[in-house]
Amino acid sequence: MAFNTSSIKTSSDGIWQGGNPLQYAFPLLIVQTTLVILVSRVVGFFLKPLRQPKVVAEIVGGIMLGPSALGRNKDFMRWVFPSWSTPILESVASIGLLFFLFLVGLELDLNTIRRSGKKALGIAVAGWGDSHGCSGPQRPGSMDLACPGCGSGRWHPQPLGFHWVLLSGLAFVGFMLVIVRPVMNWVGMKYSSDHNIVNEGYICLTLAAVMVSGFMTDLIGIHAIFGAFIFGLIIPRRGELAGRLIKRIEDFVFGLLLPLYFASNGLKTDVGKIQGVAAWGLLALVISTACAGKILGTFVVALLCTFPVRESLALGLLMNTKGLVELVVLNIGREKKVLNDEMFTIFVVMALFTTFMTTPTVMAIYKPEHKLSSRGGCESWKKSLNAQGPDVELRILACIRGPGDLPPLINLIESSRSTQRFIMKLYVMQLVELTDRSSSIVMVQRARKNGVPCIGRFHQGEFNEQIAAAFEAYNQLGQVTVRPTTAISTLSIMHEDICHIAEKKRAAMIILPFHKQWKSEGDQVVEINVGHGWRDINEKVLINAPCSVGVLIDRGFGLRVQKIPGDSDLLKRVCVVFVGGPDSRMALKFGSRMSDHPAVRLTVVKFVATAESDDDNKSQSPSVEVSVELDNNSTASMSHRKEMEHDEAVLADFTRSCYGVAEYIEKEAKNIVEEVLAIAQSSEFELMVVGKGRSPPTMVAELAKHHNAYNELGPIGGLLASSSNGTKCSVLVIQNHDSTLEDEFNLKMFNNKDGSVDKCVTNL
Repeated sequence: MAFNTSSIKTSSDGIWQGGNPLQYAFPLLIVQTTLVILVSRVVGFFLKPLRQPKVVAEIVGGIMLGPSALGRNKDFMRWVFPSWSTPILESVASIGLLFFLFLVGLELDLNTIRRSGKKALGIAVAGWGDSHGCSGPQRPGSMDLACPGCGSGRWHPQPLGFHWVLLSGLAFVGFMLVIVRPVMNWVGMKYSSDHNIVNEGYICLTLAAVMVSGFMTDLIGIHAIFGAFIFGLIIPRRGELAGRLIKRIEDFVFGLLLPLYFASNGLKTDVGKIQGVAAWGLLALVISTACAGKILGTFVVALLCTFPVRESLALGLLMNTKGLVELVVLNIGREKKVLNDEMFTIFVVMALFTTFMTTPTVMAIYKPEHKLSSRGGCESWKKSLNAQGPDVELRILACIRGPGDLPPLINLIESSRSTQRFIMKLYVMQLVELTDRSSSIVMVQRARKNGVPCIGRFHQGEFNEQIAAAFEAYNQLGQVTVRPTTAISTLSIMHEDICHIAEKKRAAMIILPFHKQWKSEGDQVVEINVGHGWRDINEKVLINAPCSVGVLIDRGFGLRVQKIPGDSDLLKRVCVVFVGGPDSRMALKFGSRMSDHPAVRLTVVKFVATAESDDDNKSQSPSVEVSVELDNNSTASMSHRKEMEHDEAVLADFTRSCYGVAEYIEKEAKNIVEEVLAIAQSSEFELMVVGKGRSPPTMVAELAKHHNAYNELGPIGGLLASSSNGTKCSVLVIQNHDSTLEDEFNLKMFNNKDGSVDKCVTNL
């Protein structure tokens, strides 16, 4: 049955009334959008191992739906992508394009151009010049593209039309800078000062202004994206307006509307139009000419700027990537009849090929040196740190993901803060995930401009004034100095930033938040998993860290305090579990600092082997070597006798220096699982400090048989981290840097240089 396209309606009456939803604009648009998103996601899944950007998957998805593949079926095109629906689909896609360019202008910081230097400017100009001067058949008709209505066959501009367009465009830019920009500065200030429902009006006003700006430039004769881009540039970066705008619209634009635009280009691409040797030869010529011009131009200029050869070539490949602007120009050329279907397809395939080749080629050519030092290379650094003695400040790098990680961190650092003459320097690193979202890009720009956007300036982010005041108070204390910093990177390489800063700042310990959190809601405790990616970060840091690492499993540390009978002060109860081995020794050294704090009551519980296990140990030769698990999941041979000597020496120093101020208990490890869980399940302690557990196997043989869902924390830490075991207290799991590097100096960490002993003060 023939379909009358002149009577297109928005919505159908439904199938029960005899209507076909695919013959109505809105239901068909829903089907088209769903199909485009589904196919693009599937293609993106298969291209993910090649690390291709989403735009490649979206264009390829459109090509698959278009006349090159599924579109060869005439019935499919007639019902799903009929010709009458093309303007509707492209109009919706153009709205996404409009707001995308607005976001680009919003996130663009023009100051970075001035700070980029002459070298970067020269390379950029070279790449731009070659892209326009060496594009081969793409310059024909350039004057037609600049003139409104050229080639349409219906209206021809006057000879001075181009000049009027140029003058009108300059006038529009001047109007936006002189008139609109001060207004938006006022709106930005009002938005930051006002609250509640008034803010919604400012958001709506700004979004409407994006559409009006696009309409104005389209009225002039310039593409509407130019107006949206200029309007985004004039939005003030200070305050919360820019950030809120990005959060409001980026998901809808990037996830739904923009893929429609890229897919629509694929729908108009018919690879079957490239026929014959001449057409394929022209495609090869266009690709080679475009690549040679941009890559060689950028490569030569980069070499002249003293860039290394590999970096110069990689930079040329990156500059060769084609993007949104090229597709916009191609669509204008197709609409103005400057490019026929064959030429349009050739240029789209060229843009797709050059973008596709960039990532694998750059990865093959440019292989930067790994940030992390080798394990052996950290030995001299560690020894130089230890050689400074206990009079030097203790440096700790503490990592946080958000405001929820700050209270337990502050309480932990406060509890371990010495009230004597020892100084602690705390480096607080906020971990920010870098994604392709515009908000992440803005975060990077603020970090470059301000140094530390979310920690250095708490009032601009999510951090409340109480936490800001807490850190400011810490800076006023003589024993603690706080230095905030920020790591903005993808989760896959964030551990490199953490380890690099720890080595650069010569930190003695890294403190990481556990990837799970527990919050009280009434009488119930709710478990929150912040993401598997954060667990991977912890695992990689534990393997590659150049210093000791502590993973803090917070269950409300510092939020509840205990009042001890006979004491007038509220005290925090801390328990150190000692089972022997390098990790337990480091846990004892860190925990012993807490006994020096007047508001902390420290208890050390040492588990000793049973008589049977002790007989087994005595039956072994004193020089026998046992296999001990290291933090990189490998094993090393350690002398059983030396391990016992190290344990006894550290315990002797502890009992001698902390006598009378800390409680020391020895328990026979008949069933170490039940004993450890009994401590954790009681409400006696707020915090348990344990070693990761790379200890002699006779002590943890029973724990090794116990199911451990968190192997990165070792047998004891994994046991206490499990929510099914009823642990009520917070847990700090400590891993010593490297048991194979532990030397005699490590045994004297309780002593001063002159041999005297300070009360419960250690230097990590």
